[in-house]
Amino acid sequence: MPKIVVYPGSFDPPTNGHLDVLRRAAKLAGTLYVAVATNTSKKPLFSVEERVDLLRKTTADVPNVKVVSFDGLLVDYAQRVGAAAIIRGLRALSDFEYEFQMALTNRRLNKEVETLFLMPSEEYSYLSSHMIKEIGRLGGDLSPFVPPEVAELMKQRQADEGRGSQDIP
Repeated sequence: MPKIVVYPGSFDPPTNGHLDVLRRAAKLAGTLYVAVATNTSKKPLFSVEERVDLLRKTTADVPNVKVVSFDGLLVDYAQRVGAAAIIRGLRALSDFEYEFQMALTNRRLNKEVETLFLMPSEEYSYLSSHMIKEIGRLGGDLSPFVPPEVAELMKQRQADEGRGSQDIP
């Protein structure tokens, strides 16, 4: 039976780094659920529905990927879909401590679901959604960091919200 794997995240916005990890994870799984988390403690740039839509558009060429949203405990969601593993991306040493704690906590909650860590390609190892949102907010070129669909929606969102300091010479 092919293995089911879950790649969770907020994906706000989906970056080329996320897609790099996602595409490599898809090679390891029979079915890869890209699970967009509903996190009420964060103020996202995009709604859950927008993030799911962006990820579906940017992964349409990967046949074994299913993009969904979820809320609640990740290990509960993983168990509901029959996942054998959770994929987490590690960009730098600074990610390791948090991800290590989460993996051990998830193992304590459900020892049947493993956590696997994948590093992004070197060209994406420094990317974070926070950094990309800041570049977009300041009017920078997003094309090296996110898919075109994401860059366009970010540009529209920034235009809708205005930049706030346009009157200052």
